[in-house]
Amino acid sequence: MRTSSKSRPSVAIVGSGFSGLGLAIRLQRAGYTDFTIFEKADGVGGVWRDNSYPGAACDAPSHLYSYSFQPNPDWSRRFAEQPEILRYLENCAEDNALMPHIRFRTEIVAARFDPVAVHWVLTAADGTEFTADLFVAACGQLSRPSYPAIAGLDEFTGRVFHSARWDHEHELAGRDVAVIGNGASALQFVPHIAERARSVTIFQRQPYWISPKPDREYPKLRKFVNRRIPLLQKISRAGIFLWFEMILNPMLVSPHGRRILSAPVRAWCRWNLRRVSDPALRAALTPGYEVGCNRILTSNEYYETLNRPNVRVVTRPIDHIGPRAVVDADGRAHHADTVVLATGFRSHDFVSPMRITGLHDRDLDAVWQQRPRAFLGLSVPGFPNFFLMYGPNTNVGSGSIVHMLESQMNHIVHAVEQLSRIRYLEVRAESLARFDERAQDRLSTTVWNTGGCHSWYVAQTATGPVNTNNWPGSMREYRERTRRLDLNDYRTTPELPEPVESRAEPAAGPYTARDVAGRLGAGPTREE
Repeated sequence: MRTSSKSRPSVAIVGSGFSGLGLAIRLQRAGYTDFTIFEKADGVGGVWRDNSYPGAACDAPSHLYSYSFQPNPDWSRRFAEQPEILRYLENCAEDNALMPHIRFRTEIVAARFDPVAVHWVLTAADGTEFTADLFVAACGQLSRPSYPAIAGLDEFTGRVFHSARWDHEHELAGRDVAVIGNGASALQFVPHIAERARSVTIFQRQPYWISPKPDREYPKLRKFVNRRIPLLQKISRAGIFLWFEMILNPMLVSPHGRRILSAPVRAWCRWNLRRVSDPALRAALTPGYEVGCNRILTSNEYYETLNRPNVRVVTRPIDHIGPRAVVDADGRAHHADTVVLATGFRSHDFVSPMRITGLHDRDLDAVWQQRPRAFLGLSVPGFPNFFLMYGPNTNVGSGSIVHMLESQMNHIVHAVEQLSRIRYLEVRAESLARFDERAQDRLSTTVWNTGGCHSWYVAQTATGPVNTNNWPGSMREYRERTRRLDLNDYRTTPELPEPVESRAEPAAGPYTARDVAGRLGAGPTREE
């Protein structure tokens, strides 16, 4: 990793999805070329590589769900589908000459900070070690599928797979398919599999607010104009951004905004529900919680698919799974020879299963035992020169996560600039405490915390439910907060490692910042 002309600082990035690739491009354009992306798979794309189920698509408009610094004038439709998004990311890697920087089929299982050398040591699954001055975990919140703890699931004699690990070799034509879950992924693949399967039984945990999807194909003329007049695409992006920031976001984060804006959004979703012909089913599909408590889903096909004679919705809880049936709480067995788990992701395991060890052998999972916390969702006390992307409290209930990721890229690139001078950045515990207290206070009045739903935004902890995932403000506010790294929030002087008797030096201090800098070869430091 230290072969470029710019030998410091070197950067290790784990993950090659939107986070990892975007950060690499930004580093490169800022003049920092000593970086390596570690990818456990054999291709880039992250969640858009892994989620290849039928109908997989984005629920944010394409012109906003893409890098502002790498616009794509050739999107085929307003809401791009998985193959096109994956192709976009592959093109970004190729166009920016990132491929030589990527180590494919290299899963990083552990990372340890060396306080003497002031660098990170990354260990791959095969035991190979790599070092870097700065370590960035760009794994994302939606990378590890969540498998439900349902009695008998292991005893099912048919085929079982998660929607994020779709079995494309398993033909569904003529089969009885049980779909466990009815969230964002199920909404997309159920209409496709219902056309082939003999029967589809959907086990609904809770209903969702589902709005119409304002999707459409872009004509060739629009793509031509996008290429000739780039400003048009920027205007489209700005319009989408303003819709999320001025309409949906206030409804989610502001009690006053909720009183004004939730009624028309709820009416829009109810208008969409009219597609279901059975009044009893419509009632079962109507949420009893406030609109926006969960992410508002979008679909033009799901409700109409439920009218098909081969599709059923079961609202009773699942009791257990037998060898060839899913048995509900009333004891009714629903025959199935295929079970598709549309049960989401382990969104609170931000870095697992990778083990990250900071100062004094502190394990990040242990530090986060009560709940995950990070300053601006990016850095954690006791873990110097380490940054997360899409970390705690950086998700958006409306808008585009790519915009949030670009904000984090700004922050990390500025950190790299600082490390070219000082070598060491550790966020202060008091900075995290202030940030977290304020964030949780603001989240306490949002619809996510008070709307009465069960959502993946909120984690059940020893002290009660805590919103560990969502940002409590607007995308624009987060952009301002992360634009530059404030050194007042960080320690820039390394802690001394524990003294060892065999060393030919005093067993105890006092040590000054100047002493430490001299021993470690650091650049300028700040006195505490």
